[in-house]
Amino acid sequence: MITDFGVPKVIGGQFNVLATDIYKQVIGQQNFEMGAAVSVILLLPAILTFATDRWLQRRQSALLTSKAVPWTPPARPLVDKVFLGLMCFISAFIVSIIAMAVYASLVTFWPYNLSLSLKNYNFDLMDGGGWAAYWNSIQMASYTAIIGTIFIFFQSYLVAKLAGFAVLKWLFHLFAILPLAVPGLVLGLAYIFFFNAPDNPLNGIYGTMTILVVCTISHFYTVCHLTATTALKQIDTEFEAVSASLKVPQILTFWRVSLPVCMPAVLDIASYLFVNAMTTVSALVFLYSYNTNLASVAVLNMDEAGDIAPAAAMAVMIMLTCMVARLIHWLLGSVLLKHTQHWRRR
Repeated sequence: MITDFGVPKVIGGQFNVLATDIYKQVIGQQNFEMGAAVSVILLLPAILTFATDRWLQRRQSALLTSKAVPWTPPARPLVDKVFLGLMCFISAFIVSIIAMAVYASLVTFWPYNLSLSLKNYNFDLMDGGGWAAYWNSIQMASYTAIIGTIFIFFQSYLVAKLAGFAVLKWLFHLFAILPLAVPGLVLGLAYIFFFNAPDNPLNGIYGTMTILVVCTISHFYTVCHLTATTALKQIDTEFEAVSASLKVPQILTFWRVSLPVCMPAVLDIASYLFVNAMTTVSALVFLYSYNTNLASVAVLNMDEAGDIAPAAAMAVMIMLTCMVARLIHWLLGSVLLKHTQHWRRR
């Protein structure tokens, strides 16, 4: 949250935070040196995070061994009812806030004409990119979820299970932690300076959907990497040892053991990437082009233009899309986990 940009930008009021200060320094004052200095300050939490993560990993032991059995929680009716009531209260509070955004999207002219209509959903008549921005976001989020999940989980498997290369894996893990503390604005600016250079052989992806996907995967790499490595470290190394003694290729062990056991984590990574790709603003606000405008950026642009109700309408569409994605995640998970999690049953 120390690197968040969207919430402080829209409702932060007079409270300055480092992420918005970078935006003001670079965009408002063209002071790139001060923006870079603030960016370095935001990198310091990554060092603390990495040190804490390494300390915790030393204390972590394998949870899944060849003798593991599923844990059955004891029945606690009174405690369950108390916490059910608490969660219902919290859920009602959250839903009421979301319902207010839905209501604002249906208001004819907020806050003067409160009669209900669907005119705010006619995005093609508003500034921000129209419905094309919404479909661009779905396309970008789908690419991010599919490509990012495959790439991140395989890289995490190499770090967690590949024998040897201790120093190289330590350095890779350090760089995997860094994106957690890099503000999206800083990441977006870095991508501009790097890929927009004329002599860069990768200059061709600048202004395309590819650079948006690559930047989004990089932006949310850390959480997915930690999720995957945590799931992989719960699998005892004796599985790889037995496979090696039987001369079974490690890739086959990965396909038949590691991947099925970690399937819940894989699905969570895909869902996390899709939802965050749909909602992210800061990392992509400098990278989109006329043909690759995004729904989340359209919300920001419409809010700055004073079109609050249309901005709420686009935000509602993003929310509904994420809800559908979570439903697909649940349905797909119920099918895949039914065939890959037999070991959890007694």
